[in-house]
Amino acid sequence: MIKEFQLRLSPRDASSLSSIKQVLTKEAAVRLDEITSVRILKRSIDARQRNIFVNLRVCAYINEEPADLQYTPTEYKDVSGCPQAIVVGAGPGGLFAALRLIERGIRPIVIERGKNVRDRKQDLARITKTHEVDPESNYCFGEGGAGAYSDGKLFTRSKKRGSVDKILNVFCQHGASTDILIDAHPHIGTDRLPRVIEAMRNTIINCGGEVHFQTKMESLIIEGDEVKGVIAQTTHHPSPDTQPSSPRGGQEGVAFLGPVILATGHSARDVYRYLQSSNIDIEAKGIAIGVRLEHPSHLIDQIQYHNPKGRGEYLPAAEYSFVTQVDGRGVYSFCMCPGGFVIPAATGPRQIVVNGMSPANRGTRWSNSGMVVEIHPEDVEGDDALCMMRYQERLEELCWQQGNMKQTAPAQRMMDFVNKKVSFDLPESSYAPGLLSSPLHFWLPEFVSNRLREGFRKFGQQSRGFLTNEACLIAVETRTSSPVRILRDRETLMHVRLRGLYPCGEGAGYAGGIVSAAIDGERCADMLAESMSV
Repeated sequence: MIKEFQLRLSPRDASSLSSIKQVLTKEAAVRLDEITSVRILKRSIDARQRNIFVNLRVCAYINEEPADLQYTPTEYKDVSGCPQAIVVGAGPGGLFAALRLIERGIRPIVIERGKNVRDRKQDLARITKTHEVDPESNYCFGEGGAGAYSDGKLFTRSKKRGSVDKILNVFCQHGASTDILIDAHPHIGTDRLPRVIEAMRNTIINCGGEVHFQTKMESLIIEGDEVKGVIAQTTHHPSPDTQPSSPRGGQEGVAFLGPVILATGHSARDVYRYLQSSNIDIEAKGIAIGVRLEHPSHLIDQIQYHNPKGRGEYLPAAEYSFVTQVDGRGVYSFCMCPGGFVIPAATGPRQIVVNGMSPANRGTRWSNSGMVVEIHPEDVEGDDALCMMRYQERLEELCWQQGNMKQTAPAQRMMDFVNKKVSFDLPESSYAPGLLSSPLHFWLPEFVSNRLREGFRKFGQQSRGFLTNEACLIAVETRTSSPVRILRDRETLMHVRLRGLYPCGEGAGYAGGIVSAAIDGERCADMLAESMSV
């Protein structure tokens, strides 16, 4: 017999399967030895009151053995001799698009401007050691995209667009912990996600697809009103299925032929400039800009768990979420990383950009989140499609100048920022390139700083102890989402004017985060397959 139960337990009782079994003997009115197995189906923490509870939905196997697999696998077939399609970008949108193409009987050719997920690590380390940013291999560019080394959080609200469960099951099939199928806010962890991404790449290749690294799209191949493929610059020799074009810039130009899923991520600014110069329909899109706010993790634990001892033995590092309105614009926390790090996420010279990440155990001494202000195109100078992107660029260069023209990030204590005071010293931080005390309240745009200041006051009122000089603001957080939307038809997901072009994921302005980008990748692959009658 298999029965499901809803349980509301103390953190201690919820901490192990053996203690959950003890509870189930009463709930199911059976002996302990009759419960052959227990599987947790869903898990969430209720920390709204002083007494913390863990809500569980569990499946009890009574005198019956469970199935071996705890996830639902997807069948991927050999597509070696099938029609091909081009996927530009190997982030979550591109990888899931490629895997879905295989399901639909189409051979994916994935091109990625950056390096494979392992080789990227050397370039990321160099940012901290030498303050040099490789414009093709960094925290945003390379296999796995921006999510590979900036957390791996899988929580999304985009549940109406596709199957979140399908995406999570595919991650599990490629090596992710099945805990992501259980937790209310699933999280793979930056230390584990690279292995999962490698396994996904191997599936693509083993099924007959191709993955080309250090291969950067230069232009689309357009004939009439149809996209026939892409021209790319690559330092690698082309495969037999690609047709070389004339060499450019000392490198070999290669034509990859087929309909195109364009999944280049929110930081591929050269792609946006190319699209605008080629009169390919795009528009400016609202974004959010602000800072990374870093607290000691024990302080967030104390606040969120209402306990001066913090999380204790059985609870994870605490999370938080804040949102308010200030002068007609949203101010909110973004990409909260409990027990994590603040990282340098610039993609080129003369930029400072910060982001956050957490390892799987969320075990560091710090917790951080983006604290950002909503900005609309009408709030900035210019009325063309790239006005928001230029606004990002100006602020990132200003931050770089304030940071002594290195990756040393300007920073200020939280209360000092609210009170417009200079911080004469700074707390210890997880940001490896180092911090430099700077009057953020003075040089950040007033549109942003005034709203952040008021937002922090409100958040401090909602959560006593949150507004504190133990916390530090680290500038500047600008890459919350794409500043551009590539226009596409709502039904077919094809570009509004060019057949054979499928703008995809976060870089196209239709997703925000790993899971929503993956869902959009699958949807674009489905629409492409239908257009090919496959």
